Amino acid sequence: MAIFSRIADILKANINDMIDKAEDPEKMVKQLIIEIEQDVDEATQALGQAMGSQKMAQKELADALAKSADWNDKAKLALKAGNEDLARKALECKVGVDSQIEPLQKSYDEISANVDKMKNQVQTLKMKLDEARARQQILIARAKMADAATNVATSINTSNIDSAFAKLDKLERKIVEKESIAEAYGDINSVEVDANEQFAEMQHNAAIDSELERLKAELGM
Repeated sequence: MAIFSRIADILKANINDMIDKAEDPEKMVKQLIIEIEQDVDEATQALGQAMGSQKMAQKELADALAKSADWNDKAKLALKAGNEDLARKALECKVGVDSQIEPLQKSYDEISANVDKMKNQVQTLKMKLDEARARQQILIARAKMADAATNVATSINTSNIDSAFAKLDKLERKIVEKESIAEAYGDINSVEVDANEQFAEMQHNAAIDSELERLKAELGM
């Protein structure tokens, strides 16, 4: 995300030295604030997109659970009507839907965790922006009063800058990890196909038989 690389650049550079070299220090500082504001907006939009993905994943999971329950009810109805073949067909559909629930749940949980991280990151960025705005007038005033670049440069506590940059490096590594996880989301909902089709069919039929016996027991049949 551009905001992290830009903040790193700002912290690496001597801001006061940049102001001294600028023809218009006030314009320079205001431009820095505008750039940070733009990047905060980008981060906020990215969060909104992630929250949209979260809602979509939640809906897909809820739909799958509802379909499973619906096929289960239909199987009950068929058994009560004495139509075991129809009940088996309904349970076959239920088993198919049930196989999707676990990956959908996993996808939703991972997206939700990712959204929570992004919320914290955006909040941190907004706090940084507020701090930058608070320092804006101070930096401009100091730039106007400075007689030489060296006098202004000595006013910066480099140890604080190094510490802040180290923290941002750590945050950026987390973002890289988040992006790697996000790239894997496209593969989460895919279902692996077992090379042994005969064994897979046996498992599928066993699941149907198990559901059928459960319903029979539930209905006292």
